[in-house]
Amino acid sequence: MIRKRSLVRRTAAVAAAGAAALVLAACGGGGDSTAGHGGHDSSATTSVSASAPASASQGKHNAADVAFAKGMIPHHRQAVEMADLAPGRAQSAEVKKLAADIKKAQDPEIKTLSGWLTTWGEEVPAEGAMDHSMHGSGGMMTEQEMAELKKASGKAFDTAFMEMMIKHHEGAVEMPKTEQADGAYAPAKKMAGQIIASQSAEIEQMNKLLGKS
Repeated sequence: MIRKRSLVRRTAAVAAAGAAALVLAACGGGGDSTAGHGGHDSSATTSVSASAPASASQGKHNAADVAFAKGMIPHHRQAVEMADLAPGRAQSAEVKKLAADIKKAQDPEIKTLSGWLTTWGEEVPAEGAMDHSMHGSGGMMTEQEMAELKKASGKAFDTAFMEMMIKHHEGAVEMPKTEQADGAYAPAKKMAGQIIASQSAEIEQMNKLLGKS
């Protein structure tokens, strides 16, 4: 009997302690529901909502992305056409290397940009078709300027090539800047950043070779 009473008391004490703990927990949770619990919920929600669009945007594109790809392809094509002239006409080893580097960087970008447009159901600019419409804008060379470059050789070619390529690069850099500001497709924005960095570095290099900086 004594053993039974002691067991009952012990059980009651445990139950009372458990109830007290529950009450304390409830009070604690309610007391900081705005700063603690509520704050945690809101930060978790922010984290989820912020990361979801970021991952989803990898596959989404908008009109700015399309304009970037369609504008960059003919621009790159002309730069590659200019670079192709260097091996047989340039005198300076630096100019030859620069031309090779430009072609090496821009040829794969043309393929990537064309692939994006195809995936998006957009038309890839035809070879030469858009080039002429863009001449004189965005740093694009005119047909006359291209013809003069093709006639030049030696030091005259080196100078003309670098002066024209600086103008070409300066025009090209504006398109990726717009893409970074307005585009939605993450890989295109990443490429835009790479173009700005590489072409800005090449502009600096050419200005140094021309003795302009």
